[in-house]
Amino acid sequence: TYYLYGGLPGVAQLDNPAEKQNYLREIYETVYLKDVIERNHLKNVDGMRELVRILASGMGSSTNVRRIANTFKTVVGLEIGPNTIARYLEHLQDAFIINEALRYDVKGRKYIGTETKYYFEDIGVRNAILGFRQIGYNHTMENVVYNELRKQGYTVDVGLVETISRDESGKSVRRNLEIDFVVNRHDERIYIQSAYMLPDKEKVNQEQASLLRVPDGFKKVIVTGNRFSSNYNDDGILIEGIYDFLLKE
Repeated sequence: TYYLYGGLPGVAQLDNPAEKQNYLREIYETVYLKDVIERNHLKNVDGMRELVRILASGMGSSTNVRRIANTFKTVVGLEIGPNTIARYLEHLQDAFIINEALRYDVKGRKYIGTETKYYFEDIGVRNAILGFRQIGYNHTMENVVYNELRKQGYTVDVGLVETISRDESGKSVRRNLEIDFVVNRHDERIYIQSAYMLPDKEKVNQEQASLLRVPDGFKKVIVTGNRFSSNYNDDGILIEGIYDFLLKE
């Protein structure tokens, strides 16, 4: 239910799914979106509305303002410049509709400003924007994990770990592996992967590949939606069920 309807108090008071959906659509249109448009005196209402749809559809995917501008031009058929889109994104963050996760080079210990990820403050509002289609449980759970980490007072970044391997000809090949979340609170740091399903060892190896290449001893966690008990594996990584993650202190 939380994956579908989010955590707004008004939703919890409704029992019927249709009533929940109508409530979320109405509150998005008449409160969230209206507030952004009126408070910032926006003239391009259609542009702002389409931007939110693009972000909702690509929730948790790496992007940048230039790529969004290209999406407007090729898919939506609107010409909106990167500077305008950057300003619109600031408006949406100020209104607590979306939040931003910056990309962080773990080994180089520096931020990489070329791309970023956007998550929604409330999953129910995000789903209402898309008419409760394209739920996408992988990205939805990732967004839920992001929101919980922010609620617990962590700063949350997207981690990148550079690896060097050799191809068939023996030539060195550099590539970046992604860590869903690098989180910090005071002197505490945790590296976290979000994986909705871990059906076999191959998938576990895929998810922990970036974690095993982090050159420090901070805690490393894979949060998954299909596990009812949590434990450390042989590589010292905590495999934690989503319910333990959300409900524990």
